[in-house]
Amino acid sequence: MTQHVDLNDVRTFVIAAQAGTLSAAGKTLNQPASTVSRSLTRLERHLGVLLAQRGPKGLILTDAGREYLLSCRRALRTLTDGGEFLEARRSDPSGTIKIACPVTMAREIVAPLLKDFITRFPSLKIEIEPYSFGWDQEPSEDVDVFFKLRAPKDSVRKVRNYPGTARGLFASPAYVNAAGSPAKPDELIVHHCAGSGVWKLSRGSKQFSPNIAFHLVTSDPGINLAFALDGLGITVLPLWMAKHPNNRSRLVPILPQWKPEPITLCALFSGSSRLTPKVEGLLDFLAEYIGTDRDPRIMDGRAKEYFTDPTLSPTSGP
Repeated sequence: MTQHVDLNDVRTFVIAAQAGTLSAAGKTLNQPASTVSRSLTRLERHLGVLLAQRGPKGLILTDAGREYLLSCRRALRTLTDGGEFLEARRSDPSGTIKIACPVTMAREIVAPLLKDFITRFPSLKIEIEPYSFGWDQEPSEDVDVFFKLRAPKDSVRKVRNYPGTARGLFASPAYVNAAGSPAKPDELIVHHCAGSGVWKLSRGSKQFSPNIAFHLVTSDPGINLAFALDGLGITVLPLWMAKHPNNRSRLVPILPQWKPEPITLCALFSGSSRLTPKVEGLLDFLAEYIGTDRDPRIMDGRAKEYFTDPTLSPTSGP
């Protein structure tokens, strides 16, 4: 035999032997009796032995057929047991999963959800590797899941997108009273601003990127928040952060009609890892929370105001 036996033919033979007739087996398999007959003949031809005599009263197993039936039943039972074992591993994965994510994600999302995650997957150990620089870095080989805040660079890993973070421009009332509020995006260049990169602002179909010389260069939203709250100038903040009960009354929106580019979130993982229970469990678990009313970053359960559609293409970064 130069080819492996077709397991569908083996299963058909077992059902036919149990049913006693081709027509009865066909009803069980929801197939015509002729299809069952061809499957049985194909298996016999592959094995080089007659398994069952066909007669007017049905199937009569040969000696070889009876012995082969016992072996097939054991084999199918083993396959069933293996599937049940894998299903158990899928519902309760074990081992260690290593993830790398931005510091803000580790602090604002992963940490608050640790208790629920560990409760759901008690046999799984977690290794978290936060990073606070290099928005454009790619994952190392030993990381199971790598979370990025911008589009990956020709990554060989698969990508799963999550809802992104809507953002806005904010400053403190004290700063606005002292320095005024810009009426147009190009007036931002005369204000004290904190941020990094290029601010890509949009209003409907209009887009504008002011040439800002930042007084404070940082991509950390926590530092930018402190900058704004202390009355030092204008910055871009995630809406969930600016609208937090602790900050809402201490900040005022700047150019509210102009929207900064949102920050999208995607998870990179190896193609083979997608089939492992631990990776699938983590990705699906986070999908229940990120960008939903259960997101730990929001207090009022109005996710639509703070997050974007996960089908949006990843952005160029903060």
